[in-house]
Amino acid sequence: MPSPFRFPRHPLAAAVALAMALPTGALAADRSIEERLAELEARVAASERRASQAEQRAVQAETALAEQRTSAQQAPEPQLAQQDNVPQTSGDEELSAPGIPSEIRQEEGEGEGLSMSVYARSGLLIGSDRKSAPGGPYLTPAGRSGGAVGRLGNEPDTYVETVFDYNQRFDNGAHSLYRVMLADSTTTSNDWTADESELNLRQAFVEFSDLPGFTGAFENASIWAGKRFDRDNFNIEWIDSDIIFLAGTGAGIYDIAVTDGWDTSVSLYGRSFSDYPIATREQPGLEGSTDNLILSSNNRFGPWQWMISGMSANDNDERDNDPDNNLASDNAAENGFHTMVAYHGDSFFGMGEGTFKAAAMHGRGLGGEVKDLGADGNLNDDAHTTRLALYGTTYLSPNWRIAPSLLAQTSRDRYANGDSYDWATLSARLANELTENFEMQYEASYQWMDLDPNGYAGLNDVNGGYTRLTVAPTIKPQVGGFGLRPEIRFFATWSDWDKDLNRFSDEDALGSDDFTGSEWTFGTQMEVWF
Repeated sequence: MPSPFRFPRHPLAAAVALAMALPTGALAADRSIEERLAELEARVAASERRASQAEQRAVQAETALAEQRTSAQQAPEPQLAQQDNVPQTSGDEELSAPGIPSEIRQEEGEGEGLSMSVYARSGLLIGSDRKSAPGGPYLTPAGRSGGAVGRLGNEPDTYVETVFDYNQRFDNGAHSLYRVMLADSTTTSNDWTADESELNLRQAFVEFSDLPGFTGAFENASIWAGKRFDRDNFNIEWIDSDIIFLAGTGAGIYDIAVTDGWDTSVSLYGRSFSDYPIATREQPGLEGSTDNLILSSNNRFGPWQWMISGMSANDNDERDNDPDNNLASDNAAENGFHTMVAYHGDSFFGMGEGTFKAAAMHGRGLGGEVKDLGADGNLNDDAHTTRLALYGTTYLSPNWRIAPSLLAQTSRDRYANGDSYDWATLSARLANELTENFEMQYEASYQWMDLDPNGYAGLNDVNGGYTRLTVAPTIKPQVGGFGLRPEIRFFATWSDWDKDLNRFSDEDALGSDDFTGSEWTFGTQMEVWF
């Protein structure tokens, strides 16, 4: 027989019923009904706030996912959402963009507790002489100033990074994220790599969001401190080049709502240059390190992003520079300025479904390294650099997708007065999805460069072009988009370049060990992220 008493469904009504059923003495011995009801009302309000915030995060995740669905007709990407927790990954020149699309990498885990995410690549790159061949996206002379030429069939390394996240949701609705990231890179093919290992702790930070005490303009803001990659970095995955990469140790606050259509984020990062001796009469032999402090404001206006940064590295001009580098000790930059304007499109240049991004950057002094912000301490005080980036993704048909890109940079007085570094890279990744598990990938790149170091570091002035073509049969659990991994590739690459580029440096890949032009390389590579 069903009970004649039905417990109220609403938690507040249930609390009232329970309080009325308790003896008066019990209430007096503990707390008043008003106090209990006030507490329960606060809990209900917190629950409703968490539900609203979860709904907002779901909408944001769906929006990010939609940008990744680049199919013009069919080609759904149902598993892309499973990649949303992969963290942001960037760093030094060779490791700056390990390959995870930035839109996927930036999504933060929604669940609570401990989670792990991974990016890894590993493969062989063999020349026609059956020996290991030079490779890497930055192997050309222009690579020294950030000129990448593409990844497919051009990477000789094993790079692994593992991210551990601990997400915690508190009773008042506040959320905390603790993240630690370990990474290692090696070029040896051996299974024991301790002598060559470059194991690094690349991130260790905590971030608080959904804080009840943050109201008004700070209602949706989050605050962080520690060592991290900035959330608003983004990259060209198939080129292995960041558009902007800001990282270091510091603190900041994201998503301050200045107006309904304007959010700003403010951060202070510190980066360390190399140890150096200070040779002064007052303090002979004193040793120390230089910290470059980077104060940055990142602003969002719908699809537009405007970033402005100022840099200060006190005593950087007192570092003991090699006189053979043609760089006077008192000419190294101590201050810098950097700005970027970017547009994040939700179509393929307005011509159809897909994505595109465009960015223009300019920097002076320490801001003359416009990609890896604040990372180069050898920049000249008069250095000034301008860079343009344009890239997108779309489907040409249900089974053909394409990802073109254009990068161009001009830099003057970069390391020595009167030097110049000009280059431009045009690249495209094309893929033909033949079955559910097999596709043919193709990549073509051309890079033009005109470099005049003006004697810096013994480098020679060169002018010419570099061309690379790659064909890569690829096997994967499921095809269907640029963001789906894991995959196993087999590839053949042909590259050629003007002979003048071989004399840029005795230490560069081009011109070394009979690697002088019209080269064939072959190999295999796996790539995975989750």
